[in-house]
Amino acid sequence: MTDASLFAEKLIAAPSVTPATGEVFDVLEAMLSPLGFEVHRFACGEAPDGPVENLFAIRRGPEGSKHFAFAGHVDVVPPGDGWTSAPFAPERRGELLYGRGAVDMKGAIAAMIAAVAEVPRDAGTISFIVTGDEEGPAVHGTRALIDFMREHGHRPDLCLVGEPTSVHRLGDMMKIGRRGSVNIWLEVEGTQGHVAYPHNADNPIPKLVAILAELDALVLDEGTEWFQPSNLEITDLDVGNPAHNVIPAKATARISIRFNDRHTGASLSEKVGAIAAKHGGTALPIISGEPFLTPPGEFSQMIADAVEAETGLVPEASTSGGTSDARFLRAVCPVIEFGLCNATMHKRDEAVALADLDALGRIYARIAAAALGKR
Repeated sequence: MTDASLFAEKLIAAPSVTPATGEVFDVLEAMLSPLGFEVHRFACGEAPDGPVENLFAIRRGPEGSKHFAFAGHVDVVPPGDGWTSAPFAPERRGELLYGRGAVDMKGAIAAMIAAVAEVPRDAGTISFIVTGDEEGPAVHGTRALIDFMREHGHRPDLCLVGEPTSVHRLGDMMKIGRRGSVNIWLEVEGTQGHVAYPHNADNPIPKLVAILAELDALVLDEGTEWFQPSNLEITDLDVGNPAHNVIPAKATARISIRFNDRHTGASLSEKVGAIAAKHGGTALPIISGEPFLTPPGEFSQMIADAVEAETGLVPEASTSGGTSDARFLRAVCPVIEFGLCNATMHKRDEAVALADLDALGRIYARIAAAALGKR
């Protein structure tokens, strides 16, 4: 099999802090084109959330054959300071490859490319759905790619997202779903005044405290067969009052809810809005994604079989963790996430085991072949 680590080094060496454009997509296109892929690149959006570059590449199989998609992102979070080596100068030290994106998720994309090089063209259609904005607002990324695919009639039968899902060892976990996410900004207006004359003012802080107390006491659910309980967290509280003797005119807070499939973003927003209104406040929700589940079945078994064949492990089917672009892709076809160990993602000295990169390439090749009916 083609050495996935060589592909990973080339991708890491192209700086691509979110939103990514340009060089990293040049590198990706140069890898895919020789493998017979028709590459489409386009940019979407304006500042502050754009422009974002996206790439859809397709290698068509025989008429009527199945279509399997690999999906992921080439943007990375800012590297920060204190790296042992330059974050965008990939370096092999011992059995590890260091560099920003090694795990999340240029390493997985490199393994995907190594995998498709081993899958015969007549096995079926394979595509790559790759965005430059997953780590950022994700407004003009995968959603724009889905629009492009619909416009051009590209609908995969199955999609694998290469997020780093493994925890302790490569292959110990795959994600068959994710919880939804909604952030809600709370605001209570009052009337500014002197603290010695409270009858001439209206303090918004007790009202906001009452809202937050009621929200904090909520038990949204007890979890489901595949999802952990939904949780509501207070993530910000601000009055912006520099004076000790002034009753402020406004108080604000923010909450974040990660929720399972007993709820929707709209139903939770309505619940929070009603509580805020009861105490004289307002609520502004922004829904980042809805929960989804790809129930265990044929697709998850393909992945489990491939992982066990290469590692001896049977991956746990989980819905834990944060959100990913699978929340958008689930509207297109069944989607599951599987990838590298996530211990160093977003950290200084992010690194991937070279042996894991090669093993992941072999696993991805097995999954693609099975999905196309060419086991």
